[in-house]
Amino acid sequence: TGLGLKDAKDLVESAPKVLKEAMPKEEAEKLKAQLAEVGATVELNVLMVSADDGKVQVGNPYVKGVVAKATVLENGKEDKIVVFKYKAKKNERKKQGHRQPFTKLKIVSIGG
Repeated sequence: TGLGLKDAKDLVESAPKVLKEAMPKEEAEKLKAQLAEVGATVELNVLMVSADDGKVQVGNPYVKGVVAKATVLENGKEDKIVVFKYKAKKNERKKQGHRQPFTKLKIVSIGG
């Protein structure tokens, strides 16, 4: 990015702390349904933008007027993670598995 260590640290510290805003239930369900469809186009709010001239815009919590458009490539589950808990000398064992769901997005454009 061409920023020095002090500049990068100042940028990170000045970034907004709010990363997720509360949204109405209807809007959340609409976005969830849109992400479930492979090939659908989704609009996402942008937290930070770096232009060609090197200036960085940081939103509070989002940069106004800038939207990222993404296409859903696939939905699926990650590889299984095995969680095994036991207590020594107590004959207590618990084996549990977990597969994290994911949505793979391709950013098509970033702009207003």
